Amino acid sequence: MEKATNKSIWQKILIWMPGLATMLHYKRHYFGNDVKAGLSVAAVSLPVSIAYAELTGVGAIAGLYSTILPLIVYALFGSSRQLIVGPDTATCAVVAAVVFPLAANDPILRWQLVVILTIMIGIWCIIAGKLHLGALADLLSQPILIGLLNGISITIMVDQLAKALGFRYDYSYLIERVVYFPFKISQIHLLTTFVSFLTLVILVGLKRIRPRYPAPLFAVVIMTFLSWLFNFDSYNVRIIGDVTSDFIPMESWIDFDKGLMRDLVVPSLNIAIICFVSMMITVRSFASKNNYETNADVEFKALGMANIAAGLSQGFVVSGTSSRTAVNDANGGKTQLVSIIAAIIIGLVVLLFLSPLKYIPTCVLGVILIYSSISLINFQTIKRFFKFDRDAFYLSLTTFISVLVIGIIPGMALAVLLGLFLFLRRVFRPKDQLLGMDESGRIHSIGQDVQPLKNTLIYRFNSPLTYFNIAYFKRRIISYIDESEEPINYVIVDAIPCFTYKDVSVLSGIDELVKSLKVRNVTLILSGRRKTLKNWFKQMNIKPDSHYLDFAYDLYFAVRLVQSKEHMENKTEDELDDD
Repeated sequence: MEKATNKSIWQKILIWMPGLATMLHYKRHYFGNDVKAGLSVAAVSLPVSIAYAELTGVGAIAGLYSTILPLIVYALFGSSRQLIVGPDTATCAVVAAVVFPLAANDPILRWQLVVILTIMIGIWCIIAGKLHLGALADLLSQPILIGLLNGISITIMVDQLAKALGFRYDYSYLIERVVYFPFKISQIHLLTTFVSFLTLVILVGLKRIRPRYPAPLFAVVIMTFLSWLFNFDSYNVRIIGDVTSDFIPMESWIDFDKGLMRDLVVPSLNIAIICFVSMMITVRSFASKNNYETNADVEFKALGMANIAAGLSQGFVVSGTSSRTAVNDANGGKTQLVSIIAAIIIGLVVLLFLSPLKYIPTCVLGVILIYSSISLINFQTIKRFFKFDRDAFYLSLTTFISVLVIGIIPGMALAVLLGLFLFLRRVFRPKDQLLGMDESGRIHSIGQDVQPLKNTLIYRFNSPLTYFNIAYFKRRIISYIDESEEPINYVIVDAIPCFTYKDVSVLSGIDELVKSLKVRNVTLILSGRRKTLKNWFKQMNIKPDSHYLDFAYDLYFAVRLVQSKEHMENKTEDELDDD
């Protein structure tokens, strides 16, 4: 009995920790590829983690803390074998937009807010996973996400341009920064600009000559060595300065204003959704490429655990990173062991090689962020939306412009709101169509080779019927009947797409529709869900006139039913004529 209980507990642990289950059945021949991929991931993660720390507004060490424990935690709790978690360009930009106004130029308070925000995001993700809300991966549609990433990318590029050229902005909003940029040209620091240009040459050159090499790492190593050799700081080329492994002082937590946490609740929820949605796009892409299944709810929990680990180790928000995941996959990474190897390497850097990091020029990190942001820009898809889906085009363009004009957080909120409005509009006023039959007896939308049936309307309403669109549904059917050039005796409704759940308002609306059709001597036939619909009317004690309402198993059965009724009516008329 005790053995069975222990086995059951162990099975539950493995369900909670799919990464651990994968490593318990580890195939030895994977090890070489996993080590190679782990080294490559660590090489790419090191410089960009420090760069994202600059973007978030916290010390460089926080960027490294954001990488070590979260990688290990995700490796155990995640279901994706390729995904690499870590700081992400878009997410860090959103975090900075939330925290900077609250911190009032206090670096310790800024770091505290980032830590608390990260833990909040983790908690939201775990709650969502427990509630099986993995379907939220579809909340941010592709048009919104593309518009958002384009807007964030350009915002980051404009923001980091000041670091790359050695001056400071006087304004916090992008539009003002762009407008007043010409007035800043005289403040450009030439040596800083030269260092930035040299960094860009290294990044672009290595990308073309050796695309698999970690170009950001090479750029940082080379420029850090030159910074140490020529003492860049003495020439007013800004460097990141001393990097210590210290945590936030304990006494500062005692004085922390707990009321600020209220201002983080809604942004943390928004960021959690963005992190999850963008992560799931990467997770599904690489799972499909490598032919295995993932679980969205498990991924939600794993993302939550990784963010809590990041927060507790005084790092900042992590998400799935498409660039580092691609590096992992390109180097043959097979399992979650890649993440653990990368975390160990970065941990050794923190323990043994922190002092050289102080010579890293901040302009180099700015160029790396600009270079990373360029890869996120995607105007081709927006152009494709314009050709094939105008609603998606306007939604993506509005998101993009909103982020640029009113800022990342309000722009993101507006985009989600617009997406919901667009969805509601499609549910309130969905597309509908009239169907007919071709020469071979198949039912299709009416067109050149598909003609309507005589005296019969076959109608499809492409949305679930509910209390806020049943009136529109009735009006559409009545208008089709009244506008028809020939008399209509039967209306066949395809019930499969529109009768999806029991709603008393809908069933009462059908009763009212039957009364309206009775006046016009038209019979309504609901096609599909025959037994279910009959039971719903019975349970709700709604009794439409059975002479003007009928039920059919499917559209073809409904057509035969109409033909049979017409045959019987014609036969009766012939008998009356004989009399």
